[in-house]
This record gives sequence, C-alpha cells and structure tokens, in this order.
Amino acid sequence: MTNSNVRVMILIVFGCLFMPFAAQSQTPSEPNSEVIEAEISPPEQTVDVEAPVRDTEIAARLQRILESTERFERPLVRVDNGVVFLSGATKRKEHKQWAGDLASKTQDVVAVVNKIEVDEGPIWNFQPAKRELVELWRQMIQAAPLFLVGLAVLAITVLISRGASRLASHFLLRGSKSDILRGVIQKTVFVLTILLGIYLFLRISGLTRIAVSVVGGTGVAGLVLGIAFRDIAENFLASILISIQRPFRLGDTIDVDGNLGVVQKVTTRGTVLMDFEGNFIQLANATVYKNTIRNYTANPNIRIDYAVGIGYDAAITEAQRIARNVLETHAAVLNDPEPLVLVEALGASTINLRVYFWVNGREHSKLKVKSAIMRLTVRALEAGGVSLPDEAREVVFPQPVPVQMLESGSQENQHEPSAVQQPRHLLEDDTQVSESEGGLRNEAEDIRKQARASRLPEEGEDILEADPNTDADGLES
Repeated sequence: MTNSNVRVMILIVFGCLFMPFAAQSQTPSEPNSEVIEAEISPPEQTVDVEAPVRDTEIAARLQRILESTERFERPLVRVDNGVVFLSGATKRKEHKQWAGDLASKTQDVVAVVNKIEVDEGPIWNFQPAKRELVELWRQMIQAAPLFLVGLAVLAITVLISRGASRLASHFLLRGSKSDILRGVIQKTVFVLTILLGIYLFLRISGLTRIAVSVVGGTGVAGLVLGIAFRDIAENFLASILISIQRPFRLGDTIDVDGNLGVVQKVTTRGTVLMDFEGNFIQLANATVYKNTIRNYTANPNIRIDYAVGIGYDAAITEAQRIARNVLETHAAVLNDPEPLVLVEALGASTINLRVYFWVNGREHSKLKVKSAIMRLTVRALEAGGVSLPDEAREVVFPQPVPVQMLESGSQENQHEPSAVQQPRHLLEDDTQVSESEGGLRNEAEDIRKQARASRLPEEGEDILEADPNTDADGLES
C-alpha cells in the first residue's frame, strides 16, 4: 500500500469510531419541565452581546442587570449551551416574571429555567403601612405652609363677609323698606363671600384638583348634593320671590294652608307665625309660596255676616229696620261700605235674615264685634216685639197619648190665663261693649306683645349641647 491509501483507511476508521458520539451530541435532549422555551416570534427588545456569543458573556450580562435593579436577593445566573438558569429570591411575583422575560429576550438564548424563589414575607407585615404613613407625614409637612396661608385667607373672608353683606344690602336696597328682602340680600352676599373664601382656601392648599376630579369625574357627589339640598335651594328661591312680591309684611295676620297667625320672622328657610293660641308655627317658604295666602291685615276693612231667624207673624221690613238701626248706631261698624240686612231663606218655622256689615280689622276684633252685634240685635228685636221662634221639632210618641176634653163650665181644672211674657228691656245689654266680650280691640296686638316677650325657635339653646336633665326653661327636672 502506498502512504496515501494508509491515510484514507485511518480516516475511515476514526470516522466510524466517533460517528455515534457526534450524532448523540447533535440529538436534542428532552426539555425540562421548568425550562421556558423562547418565543418563536421575534422579541420586542433584545439584549445584545458581542459576537461570537459565549455562555459566560450572557451570564455576566444578565448578572449585572439583575444586581443593578436591586429587586433580587443573591441573584445567580448560569448559562449552559444557550440555556439560562436563574436562581435567587425576590419579594414579588412580577419581579420573577420580569427576570424570566428578560433572559428569554437575550440574544442566542434558547431556553430559560427560572428558579427564582418568591419570598412574600409574613402575612402581618406593617412595613407598607409604615411607608405610607411616613410618606403621608412628609406630604403634610410640605403642605403645612400652604394650608396655613389658606386658613388665614378663609378667616379674613369670614371676618369681612358680614360687613360686605351689610354694605351690599345698603346700596342695593337704598330706597326699599322691606326687611325681608334686606335679610335675603344680606344672607345671599354672606354665603357667596364664604364660598369664595372656601374656594381660595382649596386653591391655595392645592385641594382644588381633588375636589374637581371627584365631582367632575364620577358625578356621584354632584347627584348626592343635588338631592340633599333640593329642598334647601327651593326654600331659598321661594324666600327671594316672597321678598320681591311682598304678599305680606312682618306683623300681618295671614292664613296659609289652614295656619292662621301673625308673621314674626321670614328667613331663607321658612316663615315663622304665632297663632292666636300663642304657638309658634314654622312654615317652609316653598309651602308659603305655593299655597294660597290670605292676608287679613293688608286691607283693614273686613266684612262680617251672621243669620237671625224671625217668625212668620213678624213684619219683615220692621225686623230689617231694627237690625239695621243696631248696625248704624254701633261705633265699630263702618258706614262705608253700608251695612245690609237681607232675607236669605224661608225656613220651616222662621224667616232667616242675613246681616252684613264691615269693621276695621286693624282696630277691632272680628269675633268680638260679631258677638256684640248679635247680642244687641237679639235684644233690639225682642224689644221691638219681633218674635224669634225656635226651629220646628217633630216629637214622635211610641204609644198613643190620651186626650181629655174639659168642659167649658168646669172650674176645678181651669187656670188663670198666664200673663203674656213681654220682651224685657235690658238696660245692661244695650251697651255696645260688654265686660264678657273684653272690648272690641283687635287681639293681634296682644299676639305681638306675646311674641316680643317670648323667644323665637332659633334663639333657644342648642339641643345637641343641652343638658337632658333640664327642661326648656333651664330648670332641673
């Protein structure tokens, strides 16, 4: 054999010997269950290393990145044939996932084995709460100067609000005498000034954005406030309309929704009355504005009427003249408009007359004058011989009633005819004012005196701070 043939034979023998080992090294091994295969799609971001790439360079690069993040404890990176093995510990699962994604996106990495342990710590861990408290305290210290400046501005606004409200009412209502409208203007300017101070306080303190984001972002706060303050806003607007239209004044006697009384006070919320029993009545302004208001003081003249029944045997014209004469001679009855006595109805046993007359309601009491006129009319009709019979009554007897006829000549059962009862002329009843009627003066002045001597409901002691062992007058129970 020649030398060339010998060399060929030697290469064939060595090839046969090392063929199995080369094939075994090229056969891919079964992947471990913990190995994360690299995504087939190209990663969004890769970590480049210098070519030719070696496992030590990949491991060194990833090791430096994990250590620089300070998210891992004892991080260790090992690379073997393109497979990255990660170990160490971290406190969050997101950090472990991030490390695996980082390794998988590194150049020439075929798989990742992520053995990083997640140490979430004890269940009762107060460190996050402590950090939040420290951060909150730091923010409070930093915001303290702005907060103090905002409080100073708010205090100054509150101090000047009362003066501003008085000046506004003085200039706007220079020619008006309405106390109600003046009070509404003062309170409106006062509230607007306070709202301006609150806005400046929030703006200086840096809380304006928070309030606007809560109200404008969700809308829940605006809805809740709208529902809660709907009645308050309605009463406030009603107070303004009442002040502008002025259907009554302080001290007037009015009737609203069946409540009769003297007006004591009108606030932005309601109207305070004192009825003729001495009780305070608080009516919401919306109720006052929506219901019918009957003012007994705006027009001083009040018409009073009552009915009186005379017999069918009486002269109607004479009875009318007698009743009218009583009205014309009474000092409390007005001659203009003139009094009237009209036939109203024909009853079963009486002819009913209706008497109309007018009095000055500011000076005289309607009830007292009516009582005096009725008393004088009855006595005058009796003195004039006008019969005032009772209403006819029907009596039904369950058993028959025996009737005994008396002989005309019998003396034992005859009685002397009784004297006809003459209408007595009562001098004590012909006076225009009796002691029982207490004078004809209007009792509204008595109500005003009682109101001045009493306290308004808003002037009492705060019920939240009052001692439960004391009564309304401050006496021990």
